[in-house]
Amino acid sequence: MNRIFRAGALCLALCVPVFATTAIDLNRGWFFRADPSQIGSHAGWQKNLPAETESVNLPHTWNLGQHDNYLGEAWYFRTFELPKSAAKLHVKLHFGATFYSARVWLNGIEVGGHEGGYTAYSLDITPYLQPSNYLAVEVDNRITQSTIPGFAMRGSEGKPMWYDWWDYGGIVRDVSLILSGPVEVDRQRIRCRVQEEVATADDRIYLENRSSKSERLVARATAFGPDNQAAASKTLAVLVNPGPNDFALSLPLPTPKLWSIDHPNIYRMVIQITDADGNMLDEQSDTFGVRVIEIRDRHLLLNGERIRLTGIARHEDSAWEGLAETRGTMRYDYDDLKTLQVTLTRPVHYPQNSFILDYADRHGILLIPEIPVWQFSEAQMRDPKVLALAKQQMREMIEQAGNHPSIFAWSVCNESDTSTPGGIAYFRAMRDFIRGIDPDRFVSYADDNLTKLRKAEDSAANDADFVMMNQYFGSWHGPASALPASLDQVDRLFPHKMVIVSEFGLPGIFGKDAEEADRMRVKIIEDQIPEMARRDWIAGAIFWCYQDYKSRRNLRPGLEEGYVDHGLVDEYRQRRPSYYVWKEMNTPASLEGKFEQASDDGPMNFTANVQANTVERLPSFPLHDYRLEWDVRDENNKIIASGAQRIPDLTRAQTVAGKLQPLAQTGALRLHLTLLSPSGLMIAENNVDWHRSEVGSKPGAVRNAVPTKDPGGTPAAAQ
Repeated sequence: MNRIFRAGALCLALCVPVFATTAIDLNRGWFFRADPSQIGSHAGWQKNLPAETESVNLPHTWNLGQHDNYLGEAWYFRTFELPKSAAKLHVKLHFGATFYSARVWLNGIEVGGHEGGYTAYSLDITPYLQPSNYLAVEVDNRITQSTIPGFAMRGSEGKPMWYDWWDYGGIVRDVSLILSGPVEVDRQRIRCRVQEEVATADDRIYLENRSSKSERLVARATAFGPDNQAAASKTLAVLVNPGPNDFALSLPLPTPKLWSIDHPNIYRMVIQITDADGNMLDEQSDTFGVRVIEIRDRHLLLNGERIRLTGIARHEDSAWEGLAETRGTMRYDYDDLKTLQVTLTRPVHYPQNSFILDYADRHGILLIPEIPVWQFSEAQMRDPKVLALAKQQMREMIEQAGNHPSIFAWSVCNESDTSTPGGIAYFRAMRDFIRGIDPDRFVSYADDNLTKLRKAEDSAANDADFVMMNQYFGSWHGPASALPASLDQVDRLFPHKMVIVSEFGLPGIFGKDAEEADRMRVKIIEDQIPEMARRDWIAGAIFWCYQDYKSRRNLRPGLEEGYVDHGLVDEYRQRRPSYYVWKEMNTPASLEGKFEQASDDGPMNFTANVQANTVERLPSFPLHDYRLEWDVRDENNKIIASGAQRIPDLTRAQTVAGKLQPLAQTGALRLHLTLLSPSGLMIAENNVDWHRSEVGSKPGAVRNAVPTKDPGGTPAAAQ
């Protein structure tokens, strides 16, 4: 176990093992100071702690509170100590993300930097370490036309325009020290092949040999199944030369447990490196899943079964943490997204925190991650610096996230000039680059100008593996009534391509106030989901957006900054009426029930019918191993009967029947039905009320059973 000892406000002592890579948390005990006059490096802040600093912990952004709208340079400082036992170890300084660009000094020496605000990086600090160390990090959140994200120059007529979210500066994700010995496993690249009843996990291992000579080592790979039991293992003798090395091995996985929406089975691959005498040199593990994702006849298939999915985009943003999110905020939001039936998301315009990727893996959410090329002009997309930076960010994202089974495609830009020669060239260059490092996944991008095309060849969408269409009919793109014809036009333009509607929704500025805007949002949801579902070739639809988010754009008149009214919840996660409409319309199954009584003094019977959505609806996907639970309560809310039934396969409607003993003194009943996924998530629920007829009617007659979506309460007594 790694242990952290604190010695004073800025000091850290480390206890490390003699082998195997170890991560040491450096999130606490930092100092911060903004540098609007850019004097820090000239004043020697990289060597000595300046006055007037603030005490902070990481992750941290300065764009909350006192420095809310500050653009420019700011500094972070920290000290730590290394024990003598760590003197022979190799040490890297790892940043989860710094927005936007960073320079790093250790003991007054600049040790490296990074450009790009959403991907991780590590710096080798071994040569610069001392027993007591002073760390200084300069972060700059300013952007230009050639940064990513950068000014949104598409259609701006040369005037720099902000992208549509906030430029939260800071060390916005975790920081740690990575300590290792002379041999370190850097990462694994795990991909799976499935043939009949056997899967094969192909693993390429990347490691560093820091000795001055070649070494004959032994690599042992063990794949642990979802039950955490060893499923397969393999041992391989390898010759590693000084410097970086990589080698490949394959493990058969008999009768694999496939990853799917309902059963997100996760495997774990453990790599152990030993010397010829069996001494452990390093150990590294990563998770992966076994699944087959195909696009066939304009349909999306997961493990051979057709799926049509819906979901919601979400910015990494909150009023209390900004981009510097903690796990609690991320978990709360994604638990809520699962409550909202999310099975597909992009998730937003930039690479995500690793926590979110792990969550999607373990909760059955398909992802299309994207780099933040947002509304770029043709000139920007032709810029060699932009292309090089886009490739860097895409490579970093793929190398860091590529083993996640939830990811099925990559997106290279959003709403940019992709219907120009320069935009088409950019997409082709990025597509070919991605196929060179991750050939097993699809490549696309989000386009909001498809309906303006005269022919498919005028757009980079013609070269994408599938089409991603942003549509805002009912607001930006024209009247809501124009949506059907626009979808049909996309069908004619791309008759052989699957389409995912990558954004739809309603920005609040199109309503006179927030209440009217949400009523319009409800109308968009109610009308457009069925309209999209009618088109067989639309495999998914993603709503924009889960929550209101901070921005300089799309605000009401007179505001230069604020929260964009675009969410099902506001920036404080308060739910709007549209939240409940979305949840109801996106359940993948329906529940119905009824009471029946043949005679006044006879037993009361009830039936419950559960039906999975057919492929004519959005969403629809196979439902396996679900569970129907029910209870019956009287007018005093007392449970008088309950039960449950497992439903192995919901390919056709299922009926559950029950019988209650005669209830002569009972005036009202409520049947409560819930459908639970294999993980226990409530997918659908319904209530059916019964009460005796009004005075003057035949005693004991059954009045109409009334289904209601209200999940709680007590059944009303006879009137």
